Amino acid sequence: MARTLTDRDDIRQWAEARGGNPMLMDTPDGTGIRTLLQLTFGQHAINTDGNEGPDRIGGFHLVSWEEWFAALDEGGLAVRVSDDPAGGNEAEFEFVPRD
Repeated sequence: MARTLTDRDDIRQWAEARGGNPMLMDTPDGTGIRTLLQLTFGQHAINTDGNEGPDRIGGFHLVSWEEWFAALDEGGLAVRVSDDPAGGNEAEFEFVPRD
């Protein structure tokens, strides 16, 4: 079952219960710099080859929850999560527009 989270405590508790940490990446978008949001579940995910390259200088970097929530608010986003008991503690989520 999917549910949409907007409350900061709910989002943080959901992520941390699955070993999640907040990450951001600044990337050029043609007219300036755009900040991409991400959650990482396991520190190894930060250093994978897919997180670096010519369009991802420096890759994603861990940030504080406060900085991450500021970017989430700025983008007008919420986090839709899956709490399917059959999936165990899998971290299935997506960013969606906040209603």
